[in-house]
Amino acid sequence: MAAADRADSALEFFLADPGTAALDLTTAVARCSEALGLQKSVVYLADIQQRQLVPLTDVAQDLPIDDSLAGWTYRTQSLRVEEYETGGLTAWLPLVDGAERLGVLAVHVTSLDASSLRRARALAGLLAMMITSRRTYKDSFVRRTRTGRMSLSSEMLRAFLPPRTIGTEHVVSTAVLEPAYDIGGDAFDHSLGESVLHTSIFDAMGHDLASGMTTAVSLAACRNARRTGADLQELMECVDDVLGRWLPDQFCTAVLAQLDLAGGLLRWGNCGHPAPLLIRDERIVPGALEREADPPLGLPSLLVSRPRRVHEIALEPGDRVLMYTDGITEARTKDGGLLGLERFADSLIRATASGELAPETLRRLIHSVLDTQSARLRDDATILMFEWRPARR
Repeated sequence: MAAADRADSALEFFLADPGTAALDLTTAVARCSEALGLQKSVVYLADIQQRQLVPLTDVAQDLPIDDSLAGWTYRTQSLRVEEYETGGLTAWLPLVDGAERLGVLAVHVTSLDASSLRRARALAGLLAMMITSRRTYKDSFVRRTRTGRMSLSSEMLRAFLPPRTIGTEHVVSTAVLEPAYDIGGDAFDHSLGESVLHTSIFDAMGHDLASGMTTAVSLAACRNARRTGADLQELMECVDDVLGRWLPDQFCTAVLAQLDLAGGLLRWGNCGHPAPLLIRDERIVPGALEREADPPLGLPSLLVSRPRRVHEIALEPGDRVLMYTDGITEARTKDGGLLGLERFADSLIRATASGELAPETLRRLIHSVLDTQSARLRDDATILMFEWRPARR
């Protein structure tokens, strides 16, 4: 039997073994690598702020995402091979679940040919699914990917957040949220239906546990209404009713949107929030998504009696829509001035023009904001961006 056939057979037995599901990930990595005929493999996960790649073993060291071969693989989602003078090499492969970047896989081998590369990629795909299925209930994953102590409000909100990035070959939605360990009332949400992308961004009044509760309840109400078939107007009104009934002294601003993936029709409602931006052909389309905002969620009965309004616009292929909270535009630059909407938009356009992946664009952008702060952010800073890339007809 050829070596490749033996590896395929060994992997088949490994996956069919009922005991495999109960293995801890480190043991599963070792046994699966052995079954595939690979010398050694190490999983590295991105920390919560996407600055370091943290190994799931105490033998290896953390690697910087911005200054390492492993980091290059994470940033570009591309294979990188590192050769050693003493012999052997390491293949760095991206760990991706759907569109979500999880980290990288280091596969150590004596040589790399088409067969061993195929098996290494199969291992990376398998491990990505195993990581995603286990990290929601394995505290060991959480501890390794945190570098600081998280506030109670942040712990609560992060339990509600979806993956940073979701998407298909025709649409991608990605988001970042800071300060990672001390979120007050910001949050984002995105999900994919059969023909619709749902996105939303929230900013609750204040920066305490009550703010986090307001946002958490708003998120839950949105999802509950969406999953029972509510249209966009009904969805916003459901949140109003829930906040008015259970948290009558709280409110939050928000933008909620739905994108038809086939035709590109974008429908959105603005509840007292900064207007989203439309980026087309590497420039901002002035005023494209600016409409008179409705009151914040939880306040319409006190401020206006009319129903929530839903706006519409037709997107063009390649359009990017940017949602953000005012913590971004109110961040300080190195000279002490406000970042402002113009500088923020310019930074984003320059990054997108370089051809970076959308998740990498937001990662670099939020770090540039954080790294110019002489002190902590004055407010939560959240960015969500989605891009529509329909199939060619």
